[in-house]
Amino acid sequence: MRLIFAILLLSSVTIYAQEKTMSFEEYDPISTLVVPEHHITKAKYPFIDIHNHQGNMPNQDLSYLLKQMDSLNMKFMVNLSGKGFQRNATRESGTEFLIQSANAGREKTNNRVVVFTNLNFNDIDNPNWSSETVKALEKEVKAGAMGLKIYKDLGLEVKDGNGNRLATNDPRLDPIWAKCGELNIPVLIHTGEPISFFDTHDKTNERWLELKQFPSRARPSTKYPSWKIVMEEQRDIIKKHPKTKFISAHLAWLGNNLSELGRLLDTYPNMYTEIGAVIHELGRQPKNARQFMIKYQDRVLFGKDIWTTSEYYTYFRLLETADEYFPYYRRRHAFWRIYGLDLPDEVLKKVYYKNALHLLPLIDKKQFPN
Repeated sequence: MRLIFAILLLSSVTIYAQEKTMSFEEYDPISTLVVPEHHITKAKYPFIDIHNHQGNMPNQDLSYLLKQMDSLNMKFMVNLSGKGFQRNATRESGTEFLIQSANAGREKTNNRVVVFTNLNFNDIDNPNWSSETVKALEKEVKAGAMGLKIYKDLGLEVKDGNGNRLATNDPRLDPIWAKCGELNIPVLIHTGEPISFFDTHDKTNERWLELKQFPSRARPSTKYPSWKIVMEEQRDIIKKHPKTKFISAHLAWLGNNLSELGRLLDTYPNMYTEIGAVIHELGRQPKNARQFMIKYQDRVLFGKDIWTTSEYYTYFRLLETADEYFPYYRRRHAFWRIYGLDLPDEVLKKVYYKNALHLLPLIDKKQFPN
């Protein structure tokens, strides 16, 4: 009996010790709430994903990609990595890869995967950089690029030959923005990061878990400019180039402040945004977010960012249903549950495809309902 008692006591102590040492990262309770649920695996309307990344398209099994797109009701995908993540390659090799990607998209997907081009800042100190980059941009658009994608390294990591940070509104880039307006192609620009990445990494930080798992994502003031400075540089180019259409990625990192995002959209008619990787911000304020999406229904596009088929289901559920208190798919972005917006059909159509068709006139409109 003593032996049995000792074993039971040891087991209890072990369980108690495990409970006491469980970290926040491990704590992931299953909700006991019983409410109506609608699990959607296919969008109600065909949609265009304006924010996706497919690296090596020329050598990729695009037939499988098409099957996955069909399963979601995704009619077109925009591959923002037109140069295949070759930002450190030469301009010539990058352009050649983009041409291969554009050809692969046309030939292997019946034009359903289109590409945006990217910039190369390697020789930014070259006095001819602006003019040569404009010429390359014209060539790449002629080859099939439907837009320009700017990565977050501009304004944060890119430096000139003297080690100085290249600001997003550096005058050397003005000819590029102007040329995009002239060519009637949009600029999808990712500037900065969530504001929490710039804040102190302590118990008050909403992205504490992500910063613990990925410390390199922190943007301390000892190394980086403030969030305000970085984002104001983006606003500056939008203001200076009213004939160019800018898509500020990830709700312009203002999903947590929709009144400010609305103010910017009111101020700059050439500014658009998309919802890639930030629907957790919309889902925690469903009443406010629904009003925002209805009011700015002509300015918000569907984007996803990372390609994972099952994660699209959460987007559909958020946009199409009135479901309550369901999990977001990536806990490090949001430890909270989210709620559906139950958007009207006309708003859904605009977010899913109509707004993208407006910005990408070369996509075949006949493949979509009115």
